[in-house]
Amino acid sequence: MASMRDIKHRKESIQSTEQITKAMKLVSTVKLQKSRAKAEESKPYYDLMYDTICSMLRKSGSIEHKYLKAGDSKKKAVIAITSNRGLAGGYNNNIVKLVTGTEGLTPENTVIYAIGRKGKDSFVRKGYAIAEDYSEVINEPIYRDAADVTAELLDSFGQNQIGEIYLAYTSFKNTVTHIPTLKKLLPVEAGKDSEKTDLVLMTYEPNEDQVLDSIIPKYMSSLIYGALLEAVASENGARMTAMDS
Repeated sequence: MASMRDIKHRKESIQSTEQITKAMKLVSTVKLQKSRAKAEESKPYYDLMYDTICSMLRKSGSIEHKYLKAGDSKKKAVIAITSNRGLAGGYNNNIVKLVTGTEGLTPENTVIYAIGRKGKDSFVRKGYAIAEDYSEVINEPIYRDAADVTAELLDSFGQNQIGEIYLAYTSFKNTVTHIPTLKKLLPVEAGKDSEKTDLVLMTYEPNEDQVLDSIIPKYMSSLIYGALLEAVASENGARMTAMDS
């Protein structure tokens, strides 16, 4: 049977933990307000960018371009966005589960471009190779970071070191709902057209190669940056919820 001293010590320990979790919840709440505003303000732009590129390609007919077909390499690259810190419930583990549970993304044929130390460490334990570590990017994401990641990936794609590029991140819906999401960035797919009418073919000036060479990197950078903003908001929301629990 526990002595009075043990009970007192246990009580003090619980009170100390409560103070810490309350403080962490408060910090996450403040960070969430800022990151949520950024994510919600920018989301319409990135969604429109994605829809616009898909619409362009649907109206382009059967054009040949290096970014519209898989590379010769069988390697697949996944940009995995997690956090540098824990105590966020299942936030980090959900991304790891999403990637490892997706058919075709095995340790043998997949390399990870890690943004976030927690995810990087988990992928290493599961046998995945880490091609690059951009963990510091998640601390304060800026568009330049996304553009640098894009340039690195497109260079590897152009050299046939990787044949496909995916983006794994947590989509922010609201404070308590965060959705692990996997998007295929390259090769770009046109998707399905919802309209039944015949499409008017897109006209490119000066030509489709120059236009796509210019716009696809911007498309990728925009989606990656948008994913970073949503991931930060989701992380703070998940941590706030975890500390409250």
